[in-house]
Amino acid sequence: MEDDPPSRRQAWRQGPDPVQRHEWLALTDDDLLFRIASLAPDHASDDALIAVISSERHFFIRQEAAKRVRNPSLVREHWDDRHVGQILVRGLNRREDVEYLKRLVAESRHLDVRNAAQAQLNIIARATRNEGG
Repeated sequence: MEDDPPSRRQAWRQGPDPVQRHEWLALTDDDLLFRIASLAPDHASDDALIAVISSERHFFIRQEAAKRVRNPSLVREHWDDRHVGQILVRGLNRREDVEYLKRLVAESRHLDVRNAAQAQLNIIARATRNEGG
């Protein structure tokens, strides 16, 4: 359709990135994955992880970065990236997130993002029923 936004699907680039928006992007793919996996649970590296998510690195690296972002609201601007969107919806479980998940189910062009959002909505619905009695 002519009114559809451009797809976030992109060709990936093996690192290090030639134009670096963050020092982590100067790392090789292997070193970058190690850095991401080594983060402590209470890390203060969300900015670096967002730079990785926004990069042209392989989807697996961007997914791993998305999994480690402590503040999920920072990842929301990447909802239309199907690989990152799948990770994002797994972290949504508060009642105020229901409208966002419903929007993803209705608007995402990627089946895997829609399915992940619907699965999270189902989890929230079950949890809400269990809270009610």
